[in-house]
Amino acid sequence: MWLYLVVLLGLWKLLRLFRERQVVSHLQDKHVFITGCDSGFGNLLARQLDRRGMRVLAACLTENGAEELRSKTSDRLETVILDVTKTESIVAATQWVKERVGNREDFAKVLDVNLLGMIEVTLSMLPLVRKARGRVVNVSSILGRVSFSGSVAYTISKYGVEAFSDSLRRELSYFGVKVAIIEPGFFKTAVSSSEKLSSNIKMMWDQASSEVKEIYGESFLASYLSMLKSLDQKCNEDLSLVTDCMEHALTSCHPRTRYSAGWDAKLFYLPMSYLPTFLVDAMIYWTSIKPTKAL
Repeated sequence: MWLYLVVLLGLWKLLRLFRERQVVSHLQDKHVFITGCDSGFGNLLARQLDRRGMRVLAACLTENGAEELRSKTSDRLETVILDVTKTESIVAATQWVKERVGNREDFAKVLDVNLLGMIEVTLSMLPLVRKARGRVVNVSSILGRVSFSGSVAYTISKYGVEAFSDSLRRELSYFGVKVAIIEPGFFKTAVSSSEKLSSNIKMMWDQASSEVKEIYGESFLASYLSMLKSLDQKCNEDLSLVTDCMEHALTSCHPRTRYSAGWDAKLFYLPMSYLPTFLVDAMIYWTSIKPTKAL
């Protein structure tokens, strides 16, 4: 009995490996639209796909970021300035993409950071994606599966990415459009910089009411800032683990629905997300920094 199960499992693994190694044909004719290309995952993915010969349309927030990216890539890569928080910027970028993609090319995109901007960009580009039977690849996080204290706004946005992407995938499946979600663990990027996070926490503390400051206490703030300083050493510096997942989602004939990037995501946070809520609550309670006046 067990031998049959092992054989079946082995055959399933081989079949999955075979399917995932099949690559979309004529990659050099495919357009990929990527946001957040000034730095981090977006920047690395743009350079990675450019090396594979794809036609990369890279959206950057600043002209300096766009110039630096162009200097490191081939003439195939084109850049556009995009602020996903401004509707007029999204409209202009959409028109820019239409002029380059036309009605014949497959279309794929990687969206990062902002939930509302991601949704607006997606809906704006949706007619192109549907017509091309293209792909949408959205970047979520392990914080889109497990919620920790102290990261409320970011966690809400990533849970939103998960929900939006799931709904979109099911709706667009009728049109042959594939939607994938990338769920990285902790990686060393500008977003996870301890300096930036510490600055945000200090700003929030300065804006907090006297009651909140009394409840949490200066010792809580000091401990929290100390924890953030150690974050840089804990974050994975190999961003290619994430962009390899993105590349597979864009180029594979049979992309996965979800990709867990990083061993912390695969071995800790993903399993943690399947545990009963009371166990996760207990784990977080006993390992987190507590307010001074906690019970």
